[in-house]
Amino acid sequence: MNNDIPVQHIGPQGEVMAHAVDACVHCGFCLPACPTYALLGDEMDSPRGRIVLMKEVLEGALPLADAAPHLDRCLGCQACVTACPSGVPYGELITSFRGWSEPQRERSPLDRAKRAAILKILPAPKVFSLAARVGQYTKPLAPVLPTALRAPLDLLPEHVPAMQPSPRVTPARGQRRGRVAFLAGCAQQALAPNFNAATLRVLARNGIEVVLPEGQGCCGAAALHTGAREEALRLVRQNLAAFDPGDYDAILSNAAGCGAGLKEYPVVLHGLPDEAQARAFAVKVQDISEFLAGLLREGDLEPFLPTSRPLTVAYHDACHLAHAQGVRAAPRELLRAIPGVTVLEVPEGDLCCGSAGTYNLEQPELANQLGVRKARNILSTMPDLIASGNIGCHTQIQSHVRRQGSRVPVLHTVEVLDLAYRGEL
Repeated sequence: MNNDIPVQHIGPQGEVMAHAVDACVHCGFCLPACPTYALLGDEMDSPRGRIVLMKEVLEGALPLADAAPHLDRCLGCQACVTACPSGVPYGELITSFRGWSEPQRERSPLDRAKRAAILKILPAPKVFSLAARVGQYTKPLAPVLPTALRAPLDLLPEHVPAMQPSPRVTPARGQRRGRVAFLAGCAQQALAPNFNAATLRVLARNGIEVVLPEGQGCCGAAALHTGAREEALRLVRQNLAAFDPGDYDAILSNAAGCGAGLKEYPVVLHGLPDEAQARAFAVKVQDISEFLAGLLREGDLEPFLPTSRPLTVAYHDACHLAHAQGVRAAPRELLRAIPGVTVLEVPEGDLCCGSAGTYNLEQPELANQLGVRKARNILSTMPDLIASGNIGCHTQIQSHVRRQGSRVPVLHTVEVLDLAYRGEL
């Protein structure tokens, strides 16, 4: 798609956006893959339509305010990237556009305050944990509150666990066969601390020393995907200073959104002096399932204990693992390696659950429709367990599964592996 985007005035991110627009041939393969198009049936709420809208805004032919409602409804799930035969890097386009356009947006004071609160609380685990605990007491009031206030309360789990600080270094058990750095994440430290505890146990059991570098912080994905580019740049550079890729065999994340965010660092810093540093960093980033599946394929993963009875596990593909990172086989291989486990495929498995970072807080009505649909599809498989690899998906799915009256456990993939090693499945 030819464009007249004034790249020379926009700068390096303009190059990223112009390249993505150029790659689109307007074929429409992305439409059936798009969750908002599936819900709304509007061309402007599809990737193809949004690309046209962004192109026209960048060229000055369309006011930003006219395009903004359709662009705000984009989950950033990147299902369209998987579906696109032309390889359009839509994720790079929408993220860069949001960073470019946000300073020009006219938002209400309430909207600005809500977004600022999200970006202050979400990356601060201790503050997040405190807010979640307070939310437990106000949750009974949720039905009578406005949607904007009800949405975060609806997503809170029945019980907010105590935080479990992770040690700076977890030594390998037995002979050390590798050394990795680990990003601890934000929300999961408050909402699901066992994700990290299980990750450290599984890695140590397989001879991997795990280091949590001092000075690390939020991956920056939430800020980046909501258009807070300057804050995202600060967080990106903070992590680049904390993680020296030369010191580790890999840099691991157990949250799909965080891992995708880390792999985006070269795009975020495109054309800036630290782009090369970001590339050296990103090449070492792996999801925990990628890393463990690599050990499995090499015959270096300790065998799992058999389950006490045959178990069916419905595996949910987190969008930022399957679409943004292209990791699909690894989690399934690991789960199938547990004797007694059968992995179930979920109908409409590629359709986003509606979490999408802060989406279920900013677009709660659409997120709710997707959450209901995802929970119904998962439960239709009649699983014994539900597994996924992202804290946002975990929170969204668990909330909607419970609302539909099911008590099926929702676990992180690495929690399932940890239970198998301990003979507790």
